[in-house]
Amino acid sequence: MSERGVNYRMAIHRLAWLLSFALTSIGVACGAAQDSPVFIQKLVYSNRNDAIAVMYSDIGEPYRTVYMQIIAGVEDKTKSQISAYPVGGNTDSEMIKGNLRVQGAKVVISLGWQSMKTAIGLDSGLGLVISGVVDAPETETRGFPVYSLSPDPALLFSRSKELMPSVRRIHTVYDPNKNQRFIDLAKRAALNQGLELVAREAPDLRSAMDIYQEIFKSASSRGEALWLLQDSTTVEDGSVLPMVLRESWDRNLAVFSSNPGHVRRGVLFSLYPDNVSLGRHLADTALKFLASGDYAERGTILLRDVQMAINLRTAQHLELNIGSRQNFGMVFPEQ
Repeated sequence: MSERGVNYRMAIHRLAWLLSFALTSIGVACGAAQDSPVFIQKLVYSNRNDAIAVMYSDIGEPYRTVYMQIIAGVEDKTKSQISAYPVGGNTDSEMIKGNLRVQGAKVVISLGWQSMKTAIGLDSGLGLVISGVVDAPETETRGFPVYSLSPDPALLFSRSKELMPSVRRIHTVYDPNKNQRFIDLAKRAALNQGLELVAREAPDLRSAMDIYQEIFKSASSRGEALWLLQDSTTVEDGSVLPMVLRESWDRNLAVFSSNPGHVRRGVLFSLYPDNVSLGRHLADTALKFLASGDYAERGTILLRDVQMAINLRTAQHLELNIGSRQNFGMVFPEQ
């Protein structure tokens, strides 16, 4: 997009926000300055936060809606309008640099993989808070905070205990080339909650299929469960997932997942991002950077701003008495 196009979009966005703010604030503004439109204009621009900018990967729906919800959370936390820049494969990074410089941005919140790659190449003097990704190479993120979309296993284990108090052993299959660090963390989280995590390595799809078959042959339906990771090697939707769903149903073995899309297909439950709350969390980190020049956290930070998705048909099949005790963000089958 040309610089003229970007400036036009920003002008439209600014005008729309100005009109919205003026309408919602009219009860306050009229009494204090009903004859002074200049007052309203100054009031609006005093509610901008030009020191914080957001970049997001421009990859269409449903991701755009997710990013807009996260941005809404950022604005809620900062109590100000935030400039947001869509980033595609052909985006001119020099143009973005210029816009950020004119804006006076001091820290950028990056959402999505393409946005992250572009943001890392910006001025090293800028602060950077990364999210909208499951993971990111440490060599590229250079010690920035990376707020992952992968739910903290401690939360998954806690929810599994609430739904299935009898479960004491949890099985999972993982690619050690992708998830060894994550599994090490998960083992500690399980131990802290009195659970045993049996994690088995599978460097390829064939190995993963064989291990799942072994788990189904030996696992007890009363005291054990299976956890599916966000791991493209060991949790392949075309072959692994249908087999896991079929075998677990036949054997009454509970399966939960780090991928919320699996719940619609029959997995018992998953956790997924509370987008607005995540946006508030990202904004809080950005504000701390502005105040101190440092981040509250660095490296990969697993998702803790979550809601819960559950499949009630699967819960009924497993004879789980969940009733109305839980607050669920999404329920399947859809009512």
